[in-house]
Amino acid sequence: MNALPLNPALQTRDLRVQLGGRPVLNGIDLQIQTGRWTCVVGPNGAGKSTLLKALAGLLPHTGQVHWQGQALETLSGRERALQLSWLGQGEASTMDLRVWDVAMLGRLPHQAWLGAPTDKDAQMVEAALKATQAWDWRERTLGELSGGERQRVLLARAMAGNAPVMLMDEPLANLDPPHQVDWLEQVHCLIAQGTTVVSVLHEIGMALHADEVIVLDQGRVLHHGACSDPVTHAAIESVFNRRIRIRALDGQWLVLPHRVAH
Repeated sequence: MNALPLNPALQTRDLRVQLGGRPVLNGIDLQIQTGRWTCVVGPNGAGKSTLLKALAGLLPHTGQVHWQGQALETLSGRERALQLSWLGQGEASTMDLRVWDVAMLGRLPHQAWLGAPTDKDAQMVEAALKATQAWDWRERTLGELSGGERQRVLLARAMAGNAPVMLMDEPLANLDPPHQVDWLEQVHCLIAQGTTVVSVLHEIGMALHADEVIVLDQGRVLHHGACSDPVTHAAIESVFNRRIRIRALDGQWLVLPHRVAH
């Protein structure tokens, strides 16, 4: 078999995952380019979260997953942690941990075994907490925060790791609209710095701010293309049974409900 190209940040070939004996991903072939924001969309049960977890190496799978040209199984745990940050859906964390300490967990791969945090670690954590507007809570515990506030702290933890690839599963959960806009700005800043971002979103309007969209249905890639491409819009409308319409408004994409006559 020919070697996989080295330029994509993430690449899969014939990726398959079964959960409870049931096929969830059915032969996924993907190339996700470096320094771009790719968003995964699709109906409930399409396999979106499963795909993200498989890309992160968090689920058993068959087929190939490569990170920046290296086979995932050849990377050590430390190498994985340095290359990729993960923000999962509904992540649990110890509620009595201080916000500062939670964000500092993102720096563990950069620290020596049992070593104390360095000034660089502190600087990265401070920058991440300020970027997510969580700096004022740094001495509070997670248990004192709302669900949306905790989500911003977990995003800060992921950002503090400063990995070249960041995977985020439903990062907008519990965030009100103003903070969703803040998150969008943070993603664009990450992309400007060369980070590769892959996110799963239910919010189609927000997903269309990405560079590219992967449309999943029944564990297969229905379409992978630019957010501005009419073919991409048609694929999204199709996978949601044409219950939505995508239209341009003031230079942005608007997602409208579409009642289908019976």
